[in-house]
Order: sequence, then C-alpha cells, then structure tokens
Amino acid sequence: MANVSKNSRMNYDGVAVCVPVTIPYSRYSLRSAHWFCGRALAELIKVAGIAKDEVDGFCVSSFTLAPDSAVGLMQHLGVSPRWLDHIPMGGASGGVGLRRAARAVQCGDAEIVACIAGDTNHVGSFRNTIASFSQFANDAVYPYGSGGPNGSFAFLTDHYMREFGARREDFAKLCIAQRDNALAFPHALMKRPLTLDAYMDARPIADPLCLFDCVMPCAGAEAYLVMAEDRAKSLNLDYARILSTIERHNAYPDDPIQIRGGWAMDVDGFYDLAGIGPEDIDFLQVYDDYPVICFMQIEDLGFCKKGEAAEFVRTHDLTVAGGDFPINTSGGQLSVGQAGAAGGSLGLVETIRQLTDANLGAVVQGARHGLASCFGMINYDRGLCSSAAILGRAGA
Repeated sequence: MANVSKNSRMNYDGVAVCVPVTIPYSRYSLRSAHWFCGRALAELIKVAGIAKDEVDGFCVSSFTLAPDSAVGLMQHLGVSPRWLDHIPMGGASGGVGLRRAARAVQCGDAEIVACIAGDTNHVGSFRNTIASFSQFANDAVYPYGSGGPNGSFAFLTDHYMREFGARREDFAKLCIAQRDNALAFPHALMKRPLTLDAYMDARPIADPLCLFDCVMPCAGAEAYLVMAEDRAKSLNLDYARILSTIERHNAYPDDPIQIRGGWAMDVDGFYDLAGIGPEDIDFLQVYDDYPVICFMQIEDLGFCKKGEAAEFVRTHDLTVAGGDFPINTSGGQLSVGQAGAAGGSLGLVETIRQLTDANLGAVVQGARHGLASCFGMINYDRGLCSSAAILGRAGA
C-alpha cells in the first residue's frame, strides 16, 4: 500500500478533523447525558452546515447514559448510522475514538463521523459512578475505605514524589499556569487567578493532595467531526490533519505501582508515523485530573526523561501568553472542570481549535503541530487506558 509508514502502520492521509464543539459546562445539571450529547450533535451539524442524516457514523463516550449505551442514544437522537462505536474508556476515549473514526472514514464504512463525549452531573452522579466503576475497585479497594480517584491518585502522587523528588511547588506551577490559561477560556468553571500561596494553603483532600490538585466533576460535552479532506473542503470547513495516534491498555502490568503509562511503550512509533519529534510540538494538551499524571505524560511522550518532569516544569513557562512550552491551553480539567467522559476529549477539541483558528481563548501563535494525550480508567494503583494523537495544521 502506498500509504503505509515504515513502521507498517497505515497513515491517516486524506482524513480531516474539524468542527470543534463544547457544550458549556455546569457544576450540576438536572439534564440527562442524552441531552448534552444531543446538544453537541445539534451544534456540530449547525456549524458544519449539513443535515443530521448526513452524519452516518457515531463514536460515543459517556459514563451516565446508563441504562442506555450508544445504541439507545441513537434512538434518542433520531438517527440511523451505518457505523457506531461506544468507547467505554473514560479519559482515554478521546484519542481512541479519533483513531477508530479515522479508520472508518478511510475504509468507507462512514463518510462523516460525529465523535461525541458527554455526561451529566446530578448531585449523586459522581458517587454512583465510582461505586460501580470496576470489579477490581469493588473487591480490592472499597473494603479498605479508599473508594474513588482521590485515594488512588494520592497513592500515586506520594510514591512519585518519594521516587523522583517532585515537590508540591512543582505541581503548583503546573496548576497555576493552567489557571492563567483558563482565564481567557469562556467555558472554564474556575475563573479566578490561582496564586502559589492559595495553592499551598488549600485544604487537604487526601495527603499529599489538596484542593487544587483535584479535578471538579461537572456536566457538559465535547465533540468534533471526522471526514475525508475533500468533503471538508467542499463544505468550506477548516480542518486539522491526523499525523499519528496511539492507544495502549494495561501497560506495564508488572510495575508494582504506576510510574509510567502506555505512551512510553509506543512513543517511538508514535513520532515515527508523524514524521516529527517532540521538539516539533508547538503545544501539549495532557489529561489532567491530577497533576502527577501530567508529569508522567510529559516524560513518557519524550519531552524529558523519566523522573525529570519536575525539573522540566521548573525551567519552562507553561502559559500560552509568552510561554515556551504551552500546556493545556484552555486551562485543562483542573480549571475548566471534568464533564465525565468528556474530559477525555477536552484537550483534543482544544487542539483542533488551535490548529483551525477557531479559538475561544488564548491563541498559540504560529502553531503547526499539537499533541493531545489522554488517560483513563483508574484502578487503585494505576490507570488502565492511554491514548494520544498528533494533529497538524492543514497545509503546514
């Protein structure tokens, strides 16, 4: 095949990613996940200027559709797609959904795929979700009174700090920079500047985690369209190109506790397929429900060696305004909020915005390449799913 890379993976030539959509977040909502996904579809077809029945493929991610799956959502939306996928991988679903949708378009199984991730957040939604998150958690974690992600990430954070010498001040710099980026982003729920004193003095949640280390659950949706470049051009849509993607599940199962993710297993092939290296990335979007996992992604994606993310953060400006390494340009989940499974698509949607001049907030000037990294399905001592995508500006 002419479009097979030297690492034997087909590239994504001819595939366009476009129409980045965010349904505004709210701390709580009595709306259903179906409503948020429906609003996302309505915005996609409005912006693209297409009819609903022209969308013949769907890739869906949601925690709170139950008892429905993506199949039930299709009836709710009144559509009859010929290609459908439901990605039950939480925060990793954004990158996973992108690569599946792109292959569907390349194979002709669908012409236009709507990738939608959305969740509601009733008062008890988050508690109900984590109560039945996995059999592992039910059997091995809850008996010890450590249910939910705060306990798990406190465990991971404490170990990382002991192993590599990271300090709370290092995590603070990341959180403060992201908050600075969020101040220009209209959908961010956190709208006040964050200072070092406020971060360091914040109330403890699960040692060593304090308030500003923890993501805030909310309701909302993220979405985008995948189609052939020729179709995007015919619709006069600005689009980004897919240069490379990866996904990995249950990486390094013999590690006693997670200090790395699946990105590290595939990073060389990731850049090889893209034809660029870490030095060519103009901005980075990392999955950021807690700062420690951001540090792991910075390392595993080749921006520094394992254990050196703290020093990397100390020596770089992570803000969009004048920064030499812009990270989470919308503010990330730690400042925008975590709308359930939509958190896995927040960075990807923002990447599309930056590369198609559809920015809602701060702009990375002259950006040609963006990397969005995703992570999900935490089970006490590790997250099981990871994915990532490198996107490029069309014509760059």
